[in-house]
Amino acid sequence: MTKIKLCGMKSALDIEYANELKPEYIGFIFYPGSKRYVTPEKAAELRTRLDKEVVSVGVFVDADKKLILDLINKGVIGAVQLHGCEDEEYISELRKETSIPIIKAFKIKSGADIELAKKSSADYVLLDSGAGSGKTFRHELIQGMERPFFLAGGLYPDNVSEAISSYKPFAVDVSSSLETVGYKDKQKMTAFVNAVRR
Repeated sequence: MTKIKLCGMKSALDIEYANELKPEYIGFIFYPGSKRYVTPEKAAELRTRLDKEVVSVGVFVDADKKLILDLINKGVIGAVQLHGCEDEEYISELRKETSIPIIKAFKIKSGADIELAKKSSADYVLLDSGAGSGKTFRHELIQGMERPFFLAGGLYPDNVSEAISSYKPFAVDVSSSLETVGYKDKQKMTAFVNAVRR
């Protein structure tokens, strides 16, 4: 079954909703430029409230590796998602220090971007239209993608089932479509999770 990542968790209420819905992953965004940014301290507090079976993913943009490793060592995150210009050397250096899964995000605009994603040494790749844009890219570009990937960007309860059946992602990743006026909306979260699990 396709796994689910609910991203942009930033409050105790968000975590409460996630605990009820039991996605495989939730995301904490550690990029200060994001409206969904959480401090390491806040994420640590939220992690204590999170169901132990749900993996917390740290989302970073060209971050200092010391910050990432500190959050791993403190048990705040169980996977790393890289959303910036991190190259193969960056991933290699990170992997020397940790064995937790590394997800590398790629903004997909053409077949060339898919080819780059195919060659990444990350454990998983995430295919997206942009950083939290809430818009889809041309999903037909995914045809022939054989490695496990997270699909993100413009996914809603009414289109996620078709995307899953057509492209067989390892996981779907969603954030903005779960929100109403900037806050996570339990009804939208529930509708999305139910659509995936149907």
